[in-house]
Amino acid sequence: MSPAAPANDAPHIPVLLDEVIAALDPRPGDVIVDATFGAGGYTRALLDCGATVHAFDRDPDAIAQGRGWAEARTTPPRLVLHPRRFSEMVAALAEAGIAQVDGVAMDIGVSSMQLDQPERGFAFSVDGPLDMRMSQEGESAADFLNTAAESTIADVLYEYGEERQSRRVARAIVAARPLHTTGELARVVRKALGHKPGDKKDPATRSFQAIRIHVNGELDELREGLFAAEHVLRAGGRLAVVSFHSLEDRIVKRFLRDAAGRSGGSRYLPENDATPAIFTQISKGIRPSDAEIARNPRARSSTLRHAVRSDAPPRKEAA
Repeated sequence: MSPAAPANDAPHIPVLLDEVIAALDPRPGDVIVDATFGAGGYTRALLDCGATVHAFDRDPDAIAQGRGWAEARTTPPRLVLHPRRFSEMVAALAEAGIAQVDGVAMDIGVSSMQLDQPERGFAFSVDGPLDMRMSQEGESAADFLNTAAESTIADVLYEYGEERQSRRVARAIVAARPLHTTGELARVVRKALGHKPGDKKDPATRSFQAIRIHVNGELDELREGLFAAEHVLRAGGRLAVVSFHSLEDRIVKRFLRDAAGRSGGSRYLPENDATPAIFTQISKGIRPSDAEIARNPRARSSTLRHAVRSDAPPRKEAA
């Protein structure tokens, strides 16, 4: 998720803001979902365009921070905050009396607001409790690492962190238990992988990413959220998704590819068996400019993909 703003109403520029707004093309009166509210960067820009925004975030801190500036920003208020997962947008919007929307924006992953708070335990630049829970509920990273089987930890590191030496790292984690802080975990991973000060990339990054994704169920949430967006978008509605690593981008790319349908793709299938396209005008991956990366180094790994909803009925998974 893109960088967060301070608690006041200071300007906040999230990753690929201009490109996301161009992809959504918001008009006065449009109803748009900001699926990952965070510090409200996309929401602010959408409100400035005259749209009504339904914003989702499972982090209670983000919702609490947003309530203050939201009420004073528009008259009458055009922001509805939903303190829940974005995968639940179908039910949440139905409860608000909304069946379809004009756009959905997603900014996947952890926010800078979370990264920059040591007490949340998402980063290891400053020592903090080994937490990593976006919702601040449920199993923490410490709970997982201190109780899970070595093979389970290794599988998580390999699948979600693409850590080639996952078994070695998992073995070191189990040997070092109990772990309580981000600093302890980072030191264990570095020692297991032979990290030397001054190396270009800290090897603990991969393990932290993997554990965070596991604790928060992020990839399943992304898959379910994409299908939820498919269900709530009207014909002509627009989807814009910003991801920050290859695992996320792969899911988005595959979802849009499958949603593009097939038209006579096989000579062995009759023409009327073609699947109608659910999304059209699918973009290639859009990357930040050098100027944006210079302003915000955290934008370096971001990729935007966007598409337009057709009038084809949603797939069953979207319901």
